[in-house]
Amino acid sequence: MSTEIHSLDPKIIARGREFFASISGESPSVFNKGWWTGKVMDWAMKNEDFKVQMFRFVDVLPYLNTSESLSRHIEEYFSGDDSNIPDVLKWGATKTKIGGGLVAKVLNKTIRSNIETMARQFIIGQTSKEAVKGIKKLRKDGFTFVLDLLGEATVSEVESQAYVDGYLEVLDAIHKEVGKWKPVGASSGDMDWGHAPMVNVAVKPSAFYSQSKPVDVDGTAQGMMERIEPIYRKVMEMGGFMCIDMESLKYKEATVELYKRLRTKYADYPHLGIVYQAYLRSVDEDVRDLIDWAREKELPVSIRLVKGAYWDFETVIAKQNGWPIPVWVNKPESDMAFERASKTILENSDICHYACASHNIRSISSVMEIATELGVPEDRYEFQVLYGMAEPVRKGLKNVAKRVRLYCPYGDLLPGMAYLVRRLLENTANESFLKQTFADEADMDRLLENPEDTLRRQLENKPAPKLKAEGIGKFSNHPFADFTIPEERDAYPAAIERFRSNIGRKVPLFINGKEVETSDTLDSYNPANPNEVIGSVCQAGISEVDQAVEVASEAYLSWRDVPPKERAEVLLKAAQYLKDNIYDLCAVQILEVGKQWDQAQADVAEAIDFLEYYAREMIRLGDPRRMGNAPGEMSHLFYQGKGVAAVIAPWNFPLAISVGMVSAAIVAGCPVVYKPSGISSVVGNGLVDMWKAAGLPDGVFNYCPGRGSVMGDHLVDHPDVSIIAFTGSMEVGLRIQERAAVVQPGQQQCKKVIAEMGGKNAIIIDDDADLDEAVIGVLYSAFGFQGQKCSACSRVIVLDSIYDRFIKRLTEAAESVKLGPSENPANYMGPVADRAAQENVLRYVKIAEEEGTVLVKREVSDDLKATGGCYVPMTIVEGITKEHRIAQEEVFGPVLSVMRAKDMDEALDIANSTRFALTGAIYSRSPANLERAYKEFRVGNLYLNKPSVGALVERHAFGGFKMSGVGSKSGGPDYLLQFLDPRLVCENTMRRGFAPIEDDDDWLN
Repeated sequence: MSTEIHSLDPKIIARGREFFASISGESPSVFNKGWWTGKVMDWAMKNEDFKVQMFRFVDVLPYLNTSESLSRHIEEYFSGDDSNIPDVLKWGATKTKIGGGLVAKVLNKTIRSNIETMARQFIIGQTSKEAVKGIKKLRKDGFTFVLDLLGEATVSEVESQAYVDGYLEVLDAIHKEVGKWKPVGASSGDMDWGHAPMVNVAVKPSAFYSQSKPVDVDGTAQGMMERIEPIYRKVMEMGGFMCIDMESLKYKEATVELYKRLRTKYADYPHLGIVYQAYLRSVDEDVRDLIDWAREKELPVSIRLVKGAYWDFETVIAKQNGWPIPVWVNKPESDMAFERASKTILENSDICHYACASHNIRSISSVMEIATELGVPEDRYEFQVLYGMAEPVRKGLKNVAKRVRLYCPYGDLLPGMAYLVRRLLENTANESFLKQTFADEADMDRLLENPEDTLRRQLENKPAPKLKAEGIGKFSNHPFADFTIPEERDAYPAAIERFRSNIGRKVPLFINGKEVETSDTLDSYNPANPNEVIGSVCQAGISEVDQAVEVASEAYLSWRDVPPKERAEVLLKAAQYLKDNIYDLCAVQILEVGKQWDQAQADVAEAIDFLEYYAREMIRLGDPRRMGNAPGEMSHLFYQGKGVAAVIAPWNFPLAISVGMVSAAIVAGCPVVYKPSGISSVVGNGLVDMWKAAGLPDGVFNYCPGRGSVMGDHLVDHPDVSIIAFTGSMEVGLRIQERAAVVQPGQQQCKKVIAEMGGKNAIIIDDDADLDEAVIGVLYSAFGFQGQKCSACSRVIVLDSIYDRFIKRLTEAAESVKLGPSENPANYMGPVADRAAQENVLRYVKIAEEEGTVLVKREVSDDLKATGGCYVPMTIVEGITKEHRIAQEEVFGPVLSVMRAKDMDEALDIANSTRFALTGAIYSRSPANLERAYKEFRVGNLYLNKPSVGALVERHAFGGFKMSGVGSKSGGPDYLLQFLDPRLVCENTMRRGFAPIEDDDDWLN
């Protein structure tokens, strides 16, 4: 922090003391223990378990429309004997079943009423009439307002338009009244404080465009602008001010772009602001960039500075995805950044108006003193606090600063509950200024000290970090693509262009370290444009397979004895190659199999994960293990590779699954003959360069693409093949198992078959599911990468009481996404992998239409159809029962069956009714039903309140049972064992009655 702010500390502290003195003895209503809300907040701050359950209960409450469902959820969330649970809730949890009838209804009504009252405390009104009435009262009390319509989660363009309509409705209501209002803080005129518009609204831009995505900044900004512009024009007509809110980080760039476009288009109207968040590490740069832009364009701007409301979300998302944490990790750092950014804005008050939005008296005092020191005119800055919170702070502010605006949420309680939960989390956080001030009654000097001093003290008291052990370290998943970074977005088109410059080349086999060309070739083409040949791939025949198996058998004799750690190091070098070439590898997938940018990057990232994870697993398994502790003998268990592995890979995860199966075999000591899918053989050829870069010995990896009808059975039947690792359809998998069971002449071992096969995966939607999450999750699970994942959702089972609401939102969401070539990041769904896949999916679309009722059947445009691309319609049908073919057979394409269930018993019965058991998911906020699904939804990978797709190595070790496959989970701790034969050597260490002293001498005791 600059010395200039330090030099103002005495004045800042003095002003803060004056502020505290003016509100002495007062407390925000949210902390008033005489009221139900205050008691709940008090319990929440004392008991973390209750806090979590209470806030989750608040979140689900709007969905509990019957006395029975409310009683059940109270019991599930609050049963127990914890003395910190409020009596009314604890009594409800233990007595509702006994009391029943009228008692339960009265109790439930009381609880619902109390929580809704708590929510209303933070909302100025649920209707436009209520909002106008609330605004009038605020203005009478000397406060101005900024109105924000609740509900930032829109899953379709229909909902986005409804959001626009909601704003226009309330603005019309205000427009009718504004002429009657007297200005606040001014004796005459039509401007508050003599300079500020009376009407002030805030908009959350992502809510206006349901297809907002960080990978498509231009399209997102344009989509936002088309809907926000009519609202801004209405605000201008009223002589008002509009502020564009900042949301989660993924929308920051598009939000700034939106602001610049609006500000430029309406350059003559200055009343447009934007929010920046001090908890972001980038805030100093963000503020400076906008001010520099304003000076360059000679356009006055306005910045509302907040600390930020998504700290937990941004931190969790970053950790889940392996990204650097974008927010300050220590609370004082956000306070420091707030003061720095405030100073920057105030220093530029000639072109930048400032709205200081904080409840922190230290932060407010610093802004006041910096403004005074710089001589900033009063009309160039104001203060803002949240409606329903920190009443003493807003009162003190009005007394001292006079210019106080309340941020007033307005709208239905359903979206209001999400807002309420955020407010509750803020207020009960240990480092919340309001909690420290009014609940903890912290020392005033501590509350007013310079945050730089607070940070120094906190860091001094932190324990020293533990030193990491030497070695290759703990496994962690490779980070997903972060499309908020411009360089990341720019890398994909550049890589696609590079690949296209060498497209259509002849791709040879690779056997024993040498390229082998054959006269038989197969063209691999771009499914979005079949005229674009990706590569002409040489096809192996019987002789090439025999040659590859022979050299692999020879390589086995030496490779199996290479120390496990050295084999693991080869995998780590291969992983580094993939990291260094990730964009080029993505480009091949985008063009050859039609993966979207994020899907292609996730595929390469998973390949990296397999290499990194299996390397560490082999090191773990590589050390001989002492067995038993009997004196006079030493027994060691250790492993060796089984022999030559035939790896038969799919096209849907063309690099990840290929690398996973191949690397598991190789690190276990088993040389590989690798047959990629004909659809993705150019992607598969990437393994050749990867293993070359890793320094793998000749013969250990052999690339043999070929026609299954020519060489598939021969490879499986070969007597020198010990293991067959296969991922693909159930029909082919069963055929491989059948043929592998037959002992061929000269065969010296039983063949081991590892087969990952099909799925008919279901997602259950409980009657209390969060539909904002469930609709997006189902849509992504069913139609991500065109529904061509073995884990894709093809059945969604919806409980009767929520069925209509879910279907309406799902169909509207499906109608809103964009279809087209996958290389355009704006498109949600592209072509299927090839013409054969297209024909197969179209056949099932017809079956679905015959068996059910079509809800959605979306085709690409006629222009795209004319390209001959392998497009199929995005299809959703209802009226499907578990007896229908479309509910039983794997489709491997974007066809979703909607199935109705009367209750959870029937839903689980339907979910388990196929011969597959691969993945499944359930969206529910019922702890009891989540527990039931845990036990009774019998699939290999079950996801609770998550999509059914997107398994990550180690975290979600992947694989199913029944007809979904045979073998241990890929990316799990047992997978490598399938490629290994265990051996045990026992030595008699006794000579003439003498035995060495053992390390473990328990036998003496």
